Amino acid sequence: MLVTFRTDVYADITMFGDVALRMLKMMGHSATVPGAIRAEDVPVALSRLTAALDAEKSAPAPAGKDGEEQAVSLAHRALPLIELLGAAAKKNSYVTWK
Repeated sequence: MLVTFRTDVYADITMFGDVALRMLKMMGHSATVPGAIRAEDVPVALSRLTAALDAEKSAPAPAGKDGEEQAVSLAHRALPLIELLGAAAKKNSYVTWK
């Protein structure tokens, strides 16, 4: 499953479902698709997401096997969504996903 985040003030962001649902939970929302965040709630959702990602960064990373390819961190995967939320907060715009 793919989840696409949309707002009127930024390009659409599409993510794999498992990653998107995890980020929605970090923002304090249920994993219900489709869904929306009201414009006045976007700054709080952004703050919760960045705080959860910061907390996750401080946790020790699991040890990988020799020669194993490094996985892309959740913090890196979240960057486009953080930018979308930031743009929506700045312009007082809502965010939807489906």
